Amino acid sequence: MFDLNGFKEKFRPNITEIGVGGRKFKFYTPSDLELLLDDDVSMHNFPLWARIWEPSVVLALHMSTIQPDPNKTCLEIGAGLGVAGIVAACFGHRITLTEYDPDALEFAKANALLNNCEHIEISRLDWHYPDIEGKFDIIFGSEVVYRKEDYESLERLFNRYLTPRGVIILAEGLRRSSMEFLQRMSDRYQIKARKKVLRGNKEEIHLLLCEMRPT
Repeated sequence: MFDLNGFKEKFRPNITEIGVGGRKFKFYTPSDLELLLDDDVSMHNFPLWARIWEPSVVLALHMSTIQPDPNKTCLEIGAGLGVAGIVAACFGHRITLTEYDPDALEFAKANALLNNCEHIEISRLDWHYPDIEGKFDIIFGSEVVYRKEDYESLERLFNRYLTPRGVIILAEGLRRSSMEFLQRMSDRYQIKARKKVLRGNKEEIHLLLCEMRPT
């Protein structure tokens, strides 16, 4: 049983509200990054998961437009705060939400409760040594392709867990690493990529929303 009161006492989280598909969702977010950092912090272990990034909202919106099928299962990788997976579950998808960082897992569990999404399955997953069971019809993630050393592990993970007629859905920043990874995957997957541009008051954010299906 997840200790929500203990979570609040430990992290003293803020609450952020977003709208997706005509519905409102609330998410706990860290109020103080110092609570998440250890003495040996580096870019490798910096808690990048600790904010709601634009690609996760784009992915959540996309998942909300897919007709849920009770016979199909979905796996979210690198879920962070759990935005896309929780939204997808609330729209009727059968979701297994996964994350490696233990603090992120606590936030994902708390956010599932905050959105009355208790039927979602939340598990720890190390891409390099995956140990969850089963196959999935949809594997999805946002901002998971940014380190070259993860390419091979992600490719093995997709090969292991995607059903033969399944689809991988990724929302990524438009950067060199995401383009390199898509090029690497193009030999084994049919890739459909759409460019998304989010416009704010002072900047434009360029994203890719990709669907990959086995050839």
